[in-house]
Amino acid sequence: QVQLMESGGGSVQPGGSLRLSCAISGYSGSNFCMAWFRQAPGKEREGVTSMYFGSGITHYIDSVKGRFTISQDKASNTLYLQMNSLKPEDSAMYYCAAKATVNCFEDSWPNVITYRYWGQGTQVTVSS
Repeated sequence: QVQLMESGGGSVQPGGSLRLSCAISGYSGSNFCMAWFRQAPGKEREGVTSMYFGSGITHYIDSVKGRFTISQDKASNTLYLQMNSLKPEDSAMYYCAAKATVNCFEDSWPNVITYRYWGQGTQVTVSS
């Protein structure tokens, strides 16, 4: 059984940085599309970034390009999200998600319903 557990959320001022971690257990292969989603109160859950473990290919939504970086540590089976230059509009609950697939396709990776495995979420608050 695949389990995901996020950590690293918190409160920061605008312009600050946070690094989120997603510990993956129950699976150590490469045929996984991993993604970070976020959901602010009253809004739909949206895909932020994804990485296909096999190839390392990544995707980002426009609003985080150049500020957020997704990465993986295969040795510890951990997914990371480095968030720099944080803005108030980045405030949300952040979720790690995974699905077994042959790739993180550009047109489908943000689709929430395609992900089978989810973490419990970690809160990020950006405020002065």
